Amino acid sequence: MTDNAPVRAENPLLKLALEMGPLVLFFLANSKPDLFRPLVGKVLGEGLVNSGQGGILVATAVFMVAMLVSLVLTKMLTGRLPVMPLVSGVVVFVFGGLTLFFQDDTFIKLKPTIVNTLFGALLLGGLAFGKPLLPYALDSVFELDAEGWRKLTFRWGLFFFVLAALNEIVWRTQTTDFWVAFKVWGVMPITMAFALAQTPLLMKHGPKDGPTKNS
Repeated sequence: MTDNAPVRAENPLLKLALEMGPLVLFFLANSKPDLFRPLVGKVLGEGLVNSGQGGILVATAVFMVAMLVSLVLTKMLTGRLPVMPLVSGVVVFVFGGLTLFFQDDTFIKLKPTIVNTLFGALLLGGLAFGKPLLPYALDSVFELDAEGWRKLTFRWGLFFFVLAALNEIVWRTQTTDFWVAFKVWGVMPITMAFALAQTPLLMKHGPKDGPTKNS
């Protein structure tokens, strides 16, 4: 299937900023809610943002707005909406909305578990049916042969389940502040380390120099 919509080259630093921006604001709003209370209070109500869970509720509202802005900017600057940020954004809106409506941070804490489990199940499920879905999830960032895509898809599928398990362990055993910090400053480095660890596989199964054989 071809897509005639113009797709602009994506700057890696811009991509990182758009992904990390909402998370950093989430962390900042949770640790310094007074900075955001005046604005958020006008929308959610002063009683809500000043409640016992005011910090995480303020952070959730800020996170939802930041995710929306990030998705809009991604579409404007690149001409497309990558699958993974889009799915993650939808789940943020749903579970963030539930968090604010019920004033219960359990919902936003479950969001990473739901998203990572979903991605893991889709990747491994597609692999079981002979259809590696990782090229679509990564928007074909890499060029790999069929075996390379199968191996990389399997590894990422398992990794998403590991992230889901880590999230469950952390939010159920640690404080909310620790969970927020881990979500921002723990998960991203872990993910980057895992991605870098796949470099040998990418080099082995990537494009080879010299003539290539059409499949």
